[in-house]
Amino acid sequence: MTVGTTNRGPRKFMRFVSPRPFYLRATITIGAILLLLGGLPALAAGPFAGFGGHWSGTGTIKPSDKPAERIRCDASYRVLGSTGHEVELQLRCDSDDYKFDLSGQFRADEGNNLSGSFTERTRGTGGNISGNAQGPRLQIHVDGAGFSATMVVTTHGSSQSVSINGSGGGQFVKASMTLHRGG
Repeated sequence: MTVGTTNRGPRKFMRFVSPRPFYLRATITIGAILLLLGGLPALAAGPFAGFGGHWSGTGTIKPSDKPAERIRCDASYRVLGSTGHEVELQLRCDSDDYKFDLSGQFRADEGNNLSGSFTERTRGTGGNISGNAQGPRLQIHVDGAGFSATMVVTTHGSSQSVSINGSGGGQFVKASMTLHRGG
């Protein structure tokens, strides 16, 4: 409390100091320190963070011994945990002569190196994946019993482009498709 005088006599002034500026300064300081230290790793969004939900779309598939044909795909992604570093996938694709039904679980480590496994129910086979993620692009290598493939998945918002180059069983298959979330 401060005592002052005016031409009307002594006057008492009370001065209140709000704690708000201190908390604001402390919050800004802590935020700046976290930015300088690179943030908290647990808060970093993994490469699968934007994948959750149902996706569908069309594209083409070209087996080495047949003409290219249209293919329709439906995918369902379930992101596990809160960081987007692990996902479960269900993918079904159909064309006139070609079908596959794939399920898998994939994860990314702190360096965005990918690993996981999958099962393809139509052919009764499965295998492992490896690869890496850089920004919106996943570069994936698939190894299974009697076949291998390279797959590139690029995601921008609610659109995903997928290209596959695979070989096995005496065939070489190329496929490309575009999927849209909620489509």
